[in-house]
Amino acid sequence: MLKLFKFLVVLCVVFSSYGQSEDSLNFPDDFLGNYKGDLVIKNAKGSQTIGMEFNIQATDSLGYYQYQLVYIADGNRQERNYNLIVKDADKGQYLIDENNGIILGANFFDNTLYSVFEVEGNLLTTIETFYEDRMEFKIIFSSKNAKTVNESTEEVPEVTVYPVTVVQSAILKKE
Repeated sequence: MLKLFKFLVVLCVVFSSYGQSEDSLNFPDDFLGNYKGDLVIKNAKGSQTIGMEFNIQATDSLGYYQYQLVYIADGNRQERNYNLIVKDADKGQYLIDENNGIILGANFFDNTLYSVFEVEGNLLTTIETFYEDRMEFKIIFSSKNAKTVNESTEEVPEVTVYPVTVVQSAILKKE
């Protein structure tokens, strides 16, 4: 088992050194625009659906983009205005500035922007996959407080498991 684990780690390192494929579109420029649809929020107790918008626009500053999430529940719009900053496009490295002192790292490859961060005892994984006519948006919440740890042995490394407590997902169509 330990050999398999080491092999998987080496594979991840090797593949992370490769750049984007040549036939992929240019992020974020080829995906600028407004996207709309429904966000489905699911947990063990059930699900809820609310309206959602995702907007990404160029600015006057090179490498800076307006990045906005809008949640619409009961007719009320909750807008979250961020900035997407190109850190190193060749390496797929971006920053999401929440304009409140919080700056999140993000990585882009295979037309998908990924970010993993911790806030108030929760791990959040965001996945935004872009297509020519739509995007898929997903946030996965995991509680760090409810973690379980598998004890390590000589042959098996210690593994910490964080249960998924909430999943938010949407398919947003480009306008």
